[in-house]
Amino acid sequence: MFRPMLRAKQQLPEEECIRLLKERPRGVLAVIGDDGYPYCTPINHFYNEEDGRIYFHSGPVGHRVDAFRANPKACFTLTDGGKPVENDWYLQFHSVVVFGRIEEVTDHEKALDISRRLSRKFISDEAYIEDEVRKSGPRVLCFCLIPEHITGKRVNEK
Repeated sequence: MFRPMLRAKQQLPEEECIRLLKERPRGVLAVIGDDGYPYCTPINHFYNEEDGRIYFHSGPVGHRVDAFRANPKACFTLTDGGKPVENDWYLQFHSVVVFGRIEEVTDHEKALDISRRLSRKFISDEAYIEDEVRKSGPRVLCFCLIPEHITGKRVNEK
């Protein structure tokens, strides 16, 4: 169902893909939007090692929410930002692409837990996180991408 990587020698092992999903703070989520057009947005994420799912949060309404409710297929991609190649113009970087299906997190307590865990990728101030959860928690929507195919690649821009 999913295409094999053409440049197989550049393919990252699954463990490296998972490491990047855990460490990188954000990527781009692509869903099938209005009239079949792709709709892609940069988004913060949390990779949960316990269930292998990628979690996101958002407000309860919007284009992205409408899109995944209409069609759960999605693609999430991220890069490690890359490193300049010494004495040259280009970057070497790693990328990860995840295909899967979006599911809403309907358990509100779990959604709040995911929101806290995602927040800890950016800030360690527990009082601040709890204040944000108190203010935004009643309206937060969490959803997850259930991976069906994960692939990663070492890329040389040159």
